[in-house]
Amino acid sequence: MHRYILLTLVVIFSLASLSLGVISFEETTMHILVQSRLPRTISILISGMSLATAGAIMQLLTSNRFVTPTTGSTTEWAKLGLLIILIWTPQASVVTKTLFSFAFGFAGTISFLFIIKRIKLKEATLVPLVGIIYGNIIASIATYLGYQHDLIQSIQSWTQGTFALILKGRYEVLYLSIPCLIVAMLYANRFTLISMGREISISLGVRYQATLYVGLLIVSTISALVLVTVGVIPFIGLVVPNMVTLYRGENLEQNITTIALLGGLFLLACDIISRLVLHPFEIPISVTASIIGCLLFILLIVGRRRHAA
Repeated sequence: MHRYILLTLVVIFSLASLSLGVISFEETTMHILVQSRLPRTISILISGMSLATAGAIMQLLTSNRFVTPTTGSTTEWAKLGLLIILIWTPQASVVTKTLFSFAFGFAGTISFLFIIKRIKLKEATLVPLVGIIYGNIIASIATYLGYQHDLIQSIQSWTQGTFALILKGRYEVLYLSIPCLIVAMLYANRFTLISMGREISISLGVRYQATLYVGLLIVSTISALVLVTVGVIPFIGLVVPNMVTLYRGENLEQNITTIALLGGLFLLACDIISRLVLHPFEIPISVTASIIGCLLFILLIVGRRRHAA
């Protein structure tokens, strides 16, 4: 029942998103609707659903509720890959940028998992802390290269995700996230099992290493696609999966549809707020998502403590 409610809310918020703009909805021509507003709404939905799903997968792969592509250094590595291809080939195509971002994000995530397994942290809260420190090191390297090659403004623009520049012909690469979501649904039960540990998952008939790599491929692909298209959007992968698991448990097979829909709804709400606060001007959606996500995360921590008690 809750899925139908979420789906209804997604439709309502999507229509609200389509109606917003400097030009009123009544005056909006079919050209503006097709070229700008519809692509923007579609890209928001796909990005929100994908980032929420990627966050849920990352948390299961690391067996830690606070690890996401952002706190696990995946995003920072993807940014470094994007910067390097821009240094080598400034006129690189969107596909080439995405491939480089994906390759670096995938390799960086593997290196992060290697690090946390080697140092064997006892406190769960230290794992994302290590990821943030590791990500900051990679970000420092990217910043140095950016200054050296006069690309620092490009790096700063990636840290502020925005859908203001989304037009027809500039967002379609995001459609590649849809196969990732389908694969995630097919592997959802196996991701839940490997979160129990290597020995337990193998004893239950799951190919641990292969499933781990499938999850990493999904997370890295989604991170690269969103980064290249709209930039970095924080907190969705952290807040949305935790909101769902707090009340519905950690079975991803049962929760993945809810997580995806709630991720799309969360980002739609953030986008609408970003466009209404200073209308007709627009706040970067990364700022709005950070503020709302931070508040929700604090409420989640309080809720988990009460739930545990």
